Amino acid sequence: MLLRQASDIRPSEITDRSLYLDRRRFLSVGIGAAAGLVGLAGTARAAALTGYRKTMVLAKDAPTPFKDITTYNNFYEFGTGKSDPSRYAPKYFKPILPWTVTVEGECAKPGTIGYEDIAKPALMEERIYRHRCVEAWSMVIPWIGVPLATILKRFEPTAKAKFVQFVTLMDPKRMPGEMMPILDWPYREGLRMDEAMHPLTLLAVGLYGQTLLPQNGAPLRLVVPWKYGFKSIKSIVKIRFVETQPKTTWTTEDPQEYGFYSNVNPHVSNTRWSQETERRIGDFFRRKTLMFNGYGDQVAHLYAGMDLRKYF
Repeated sequence: MLLRQASDIRPSEITDRSLYLDRRRFLSVGIGAAAGLVGLAGTARAAALTGYRKTMVLAKDAPTPFKDITTYNNFYEFGTGKSDPSRYAPKYFKPILPWTVTVEGECAKPGTIGYEDIAKPALMEERIYRHRCVEAWSMVIPWIGVPLATILKRFEPTAKAKFVQFVTLMDPKRMPGEMMPILDWPYREGLRMDEAMHPLTLLAVGLYGQTLLPQNGAPLRLVVPWKYGFKSIKSIVKIRFVETQPKTTWTTEDPQEYGFYSNVNPHVSNTRWSQETERRIGDFFRRKTLMFNGYGDQVAHLYAGMDLRKYF
């Protein structure tokens, strides 16, 4: 399935009419008349994003309501309960900006990049992606972000760069969950180089027309729509180009349950439950899980010849 321009998309395909009519209510929370990206600097509330291009990768799925997307989250830095991030992240995780990301490793131009250089309207796109959690629930989220490849290319990765590692902020005062020995902090994730450079891979800075809220991984997070949600590392502060497969948080924690590739594969069960079906948040009935989360036409070639049960 190819990306489509906004001009080719019917409004009913993007979201329900009532939600867009009610959009100003969401945007008005904590935003003054001069709201913009700067509004995120001294507060844990969202600000409006404007000037981005709209594309699409879904034809029928209706986006999950804003309330569900922002109150039902996994973000262990703020607690292990699904409601913990929305309860605690806005309280502790501020101020958010300024924010910089260090880029290092096998590249010709290591350095840093600021949030304002990533979240430029000319670079940003809105894309509606399925989001599948390994716990067998799913959402459809209208992300706003920048293709990760656009940012990585600036640092000129060398031929030795076979993988990309990502690291979350380590700051227990602002992320109190990091004071608990739940995981080996800071949170780390990784992708193969071709996965990181794939056009579907997004460095997200917002959703539903707003900057990311703290519970959703503000100010920027990774989104890899054909993989399980735990690959979408939040609040990124470091990116490393490396030659060998990097250690990631969940593969270190439980390698029998969490594989490095973590592609959505209904034929590989979690040790605690089947992945053959999923429950879309807001739906009563379960639905069949799609291979590669439904993006197989675009990404299956990346894994040609691989045993996807062994390299899960």
